[in-house]
Amino acid sequence: MDERWSKAMAATSLKEAHEAVEGLMPAPNASRELWLDFHRRAVGVYERIADVDRWHHHEALYWVSRERAKAEQVARAGSSGGSDRAGRVG
Repeated sequence: MDERWSKAMAATSLKEAHEAVEGLMPAPNASRELWLDFHRRAVGVYERIADVDRWHHHEALYWVSRERAKAEQVARAGSSGGSDRAGRVG
């Protein structure tokens, strides 16, 4: 596992996960590949938190869905050529 993501994967609360994931967010002008990797890894973090932080289970599942949708948007934009100036969609 990438050491930069270790803290996010070790989070035990949704708050800790948010803070760790936020710190890993790529620059707005980062490549589409970097954004896709970010969203896909964030899915894994929030899936884990949904199991670990049971008080925030449903909220963590929302974040799983949101990050998965973002990853799909970035992937689609890469195949169609459409994106915003940062290589991200939405």
